[in-house]
Amino acid sequence: MSIDSIQTLARDEMAAVDTLIRAELHSDVLLIKQISEHIIVAGGKRLRPMLTVLAARAAGYAGRDHTALAAIIEFIHTATLLHDDVVDESDLRRGRKTANALWGNAPSVLVGDFLYSRAFQLMVGLDSMAIQKRLADTTNRIAEGEVLQLLHVHNPDTDEAAYLNVIERKTAELFSAATGLAAYLADADGPACAAMDDYGLHLGMAFQIADDVLDYVGDAEALGKNLGDDLAEGKATLPLIHAMGHAKDDVRERLRLIIATGDAAAMPEVLAAIAAADSLRYCTEKAHFHADAAKAALGALPESAWKQALLDLADYSVARNH
Repeated sequence: MSIDSIQTLARDEMAAVDTLIRAELHSDVLLIKQISEHIIVAGGKRLRPMLTVLAARAAGYAGRDHTALAAIIEFIHTATLLHDDVVDESDLRRGRKTANALWGNAPSVLVGDFLYSRAFQLMVGLDSMAIQKRLADTTNRIAEGEVLQLLHVHNPDTDEAAYLNVIERKTAELFSAATGLAAYLADADGPACAAMDDYGLHLGMAFQIADDVLDYVGDAEALGKNLGDDLAEGKATLPLIHAMGHAKDDVRERLRLIIATGDAAAMPEVLAAIAAADSLRYCTEKAHFHADAAKAALGALPESAWKQALLDLADYSVARNH
């Protein structure tokens, strides 16, 4: 199943999610509506809320509360994007100017806070303390991941374990909540919910590792962002971490200086070091390991088009070009 086929399968469900998202973006404060719509209506694949929809139906859920859960997941994700772009001083996302580039940092941060609070208002409507606790824990873990990443900016001593810790909290945690809570809505038993949690966690890890590879070899137009942004921001992601660990001493010291200074102009040197260490192959294998683990977690799930979509999304996460 291609990504287009998966989106077609979930089309009606996602239309309901989008309707709810647009309704919940309403505010009497015009700037909130403008900024929220700029980043949410701009689209993207809506991967995280789509995961909730697919996982709920794959687990046998026949109700409608998964629509609200999917919207909550998207609001949390969008709030993190608004905050991330401010912290990273980014000016481009999904091929468009970021909110902070258009309106400034303060409005972007505050509208991010609005989206977080709107997400929690929707949670209350689901009337489930278990869902509220999980999502409260999830947003806390995401915030921890953001701070951890900040501590590693321009830090050439960042190692693979530290990198994996950051992406688990920043990215994989929300994937895991999106799928695990979908199973919970379906009244799945403990092991089934844990398996769906694991699926989302490994999918998120695969997705982020693949994303970090694309920052060095992707197509800027397809990605909708500037290549080498991580390097310019002083972030040592897995391709560069691996290259440093396998470089000769003089090259390693040069790479350390590039990370410390965020020297984006040194991209050709970095790419040469990554190629010499075969780091992209290493990272791709790591991404495939997590994609395979995600698929294995679904082993006990009954066969259905929804399950097949989840399996195919794991393959898509590491095969995509944007």
